[in-house]
Amino acid sequence: MTGNNTNGFTLIELVIAIAIVGILASIAYPSYVNQMQQTRRADCEAALMQLASAMERNFSRNNQYQDLITPGNFDQCPIDGGTATYTLATQLPPAPAMTYVLTATPAGPQAGDPCGTLTLTNTLTKGPAGMVADCWQ
Repeated sequence: MTGNNTNGFTLIELVIAIAIVGILASIAYPSYVNQMQQTRRADCEAALMQLASAMERNFSRNNQYQDLITPGNFDQCPIDGGTATYTLATQLPPAPAMTYVLTATPAGPQAGDPCGTLTLTNTLTKGPAGMVADCWQ
């Protein structure tokens, strides 16, 4: 048998396939990161609303707001554990506290979030100011 019958890929074909995969990955990865940030933010927004609801229930009983954030209780998002993506805090005036501001500060993998610190007040005013439509969905 004579003849050069080869099977397989040439180096050029392999380089072209790798280049195509690289281009697709460079397009898909930023979208993936953005989607993950939005998902984590939505999870923390729900936690802030849940904390606000707990604050209002507590106000109904005591006629003043109290800080419900303790270590292991509403101190981070996600509230059910895992890697912290936001750190939660409450800002209260001196007693008797008739107002509050809940804050969620980005941490860990969420640190690069363009929305920054999320806030929620006792009147359900959402922040950051000027970005509410984009950040609270």
